Amino acid sequence: MKPLYMWAGGKNKMIPKYLDNPGIPTSGYDTFVEPFFGGGAMTIWVYENCPDVKRFVINDVKEELVGIYNAIKNDIDNFIKRMDALEAQYLPLDKPTRKEWFYNLRTPYATNVHNWTATEESATLYFLMKTAFNGIWQTTIRANGRFDTPFGLGNQKTTVYDKENVMEWHTFLQKVDIYCGDWKVASDAVAGERAFFFYDPPYRDSFTSYGEGFTDADHQTLIEYCVQKDLQGDIVFYCNRDDAQDGFFDAHKAHLNDSYFDIKYTAGRRATEKDKDGNDTRTAKAAKEILLHSTIVKPADVFANGLCEVVG
Repeated sequence: MKPLYMWAGGKNKMIPKYLDNPGIPTSGYDTFVEPFFGGGAMTIWVYENCPDVKRFVINDVKEELVGIYNAIKNDIDNFIKRMDALEAQYLPLDKPTRKEWFYNLRTPYATNVHNWTATEESATLYFLMKTAFNGIWQTTIRANGRFDTPFGLGNQKTTVYDKENVMEWHTFLQKVDIYCGDWKVASDAVAGERAFFFYDPPYRDSFTSYGEGFTDADHQTLIEYCVQKDLQGDIVFYCNRDDAQDGFFDAHKAHLNDSYFDIKYTAGRRATEKDKDGNDTRTAKAAKEILLHSTIVKPADVFANGLCEVVG
């Protein structure tokens, strides 16, 4: 199973790093919780590698994204019907006409002036995301905070979306409780269960183009929650960027361990672009990722497989 869409800041590239340090726990919990869902890369990894997990809980504050997951979970036939109809209109067009068609579809979505059902609206958003600029979620005042990302390259050949993957998500979502709102509500919903919490909140000191802010006070509250959950015997991962390196995370992590990763951040740009003289130049920004986490031990006999066990 793959993510439903590309998501700038998604954790696909970080999972191999987490497997190496500190390791991703594959046992010791029955429930997996990801309250800042986005593209859900970590949830997918746990689903595919931890068959004993009985329940998944996901949450996102963006009602539009949550609507896609609810439609795929509860009304898959009508979701596919709408996607296929839009795809049949889009694919025969040349690129300039595709661009015009895209904006003619985006306008009623962004202005919320239409007569679509909830499922048709969610499928329309999904189609727009698959044909919009690569992996970027953009909202505008003009669109009243709704999805308003520009058109992408328009170079699809035979299909716009992966129908088989959408069907796999339908099957998976039958095991998932879907929340839309505050991260703490979704987290508290599993009180008393053995849980693994994965928190990927907005980057510190960053107001993203997704329209969501998260202050230092919010981060401190979340880290303190992670500390308490770890003390109660749950497993916690909290990831963020530590570009400032001002001691913020050291000041609040308490007994949680930390792991640091050097990464290149290329959201919204190519890693290599042309300079004014036509030469290739690196434009990716160096960044420092931090992971605060419960104590993880890698026994020698499973280290080579990238697996780990949780001690506690």
